[in-house]
Amino acid sequence: MRWASRFGPKISISSTLSRAGGSEMPAIPTPTKRKAAQEASSPRRPALEQTGGDGGQPLHSQIREAIRSQVREGKLVDAEGRLMTEAELVKHFGVSRITIRNAIRPLVEEGMFARERGRGTFLQSNKPENWVGRLMGFSETIRDAGFEPGARILHMGMTKTHDAGVRDALRERAVWELKRVRLADQTPIAIEHAFYPPDIGLELENRDLVSIVMYRVFEQELGLEIKEASQSISATLANETNAALLGVEPGSPLLAMERLTTGLEGRPLELLRSVYLPEYFRFSINLTRRP
Repeated sequence: MRWASRFGPKISISSTLSRAGGSEMPAIPTPTKRKAAQEASSPRRPALEQTGGDGGQPLHSQIREAIRSQVREGKLVDAEGRLMTEAELVKHFGVSRITIRNAIRPLVEEGMFARERGRGTFLQSNKPENWVGRLMGFSETIRDAGFEPGARILHMGMTKTHDAGVRDALRERAVWELKRVRLADQTPIAIEHAFYPPDIGLELENRDLVSIVMYRVFEQELGLEIKEASQSISATLANETNAALLGVEPGSPLLAMERLTTGLEGRPLELLRSVYLPEYFRFSINLTRRP
């Protein structure tokens, strides 16, 4: 998609997503680095105690989530963002070196940490997504990143005042809309404005729209099989309303996303328009050169 404004030409990224493989949404950043002294003063506890003793989850997965959680609290890293060594983490969690390696590897692969030869493993200031095409909703993505998703509902209900783009995408004269501020650990990081065919919207109206995992409800409760989604990402500026909701100045840069999710036989299920604080999101996309 190409578009222009008084600021001149702009470029956006378009993609097609499916409901299998990889991770779809941008992830939120790792926390501000804190002094190593804070970590030094924190008590050392066994790994299972720190992760709640979930015997049904592999130990390395428990340790991975414990590392993610403790780093968010400013622990395990020094003032430069350097993660404890493997030996230190083995002692800290009371597990084997191979368990620590298996716990850290996915965190490096997803971009939370970067390894620097001869220096160690460092916390990244931003945690990018390896975008390889899996379709996930906000709640799924944020929870997968180790944060608690949330929402504040701004508006919902039937409407006929939507623009031509919504009407053409959903093939409906009247649609059901849902507008929410999206939260990660109670911090507003995005605004979502979603439109649905009336039959789907009226089903959603009876559910908890603050904690709902939308695509899971589609598939498991409404019997809607999601096939794919087409998504475009571009840049925009915050208007006064969005600026107030996200806690930024009017005119601040935002990332804008529009996604049309379809089911079998191409039926439109959802048109989602969102804006995100750019400092909280980064996309990493693998590209190949045609032979």
